[in-house]
Amino acid sequence: MTDTPEKAVVVRVGPQDLVADIRAGRHTWLADEPTTVGGQDRGPTPYDLLLSALGACTAITLRLYATQKGWPLEGIEISLSHQRVHRQDCDQCEQPGTMLEEVRKELRLLGPLSVEQRQRLHNISEKCPVQKTLASGALRIVTVLAE
Repeated sequence: MTDTPEKAVVVRVGPQDLVADIRAGRHTWLADEPTTVGGQDRGPTPYDLLLSALGACTAITLRLYATQKGWPLEGIEISLSHQRVHRQDCDQCEQPGTMLEEVRKELRLLGPLSVEQRQRLHNISEKCPVQKTLASGALRIVTVLAE
């Protein structure tokens, strides 16, 4: 690839399998699909990676905030899931566009935190940069065909 920014993530898939080789800077990892849909299950799915990005950003944001405040946050565990759900009060649920994408984040905040600290951290968890990007409604993805 030419004219690729140095900080770009590069993904390559071969001619036959679904395994994606991913490179971000000096880091590499794989993504794949389960065997039930034709993959080899050699890595997390693309949705797993999306959820892990959101979870990592949330946890890092909470760690930074608690450390800055001097709060006794001993650890953070975040469980994430993705599903498509019917829109609330849907009159025509069989029509296109009647499903919503939903990500559920369950926070486990470890340590002797007060009720107020736990609530504040819950509020802060929704302000991580990745969540703000995904939820902004202003995310534009531009695809260009390279030569």
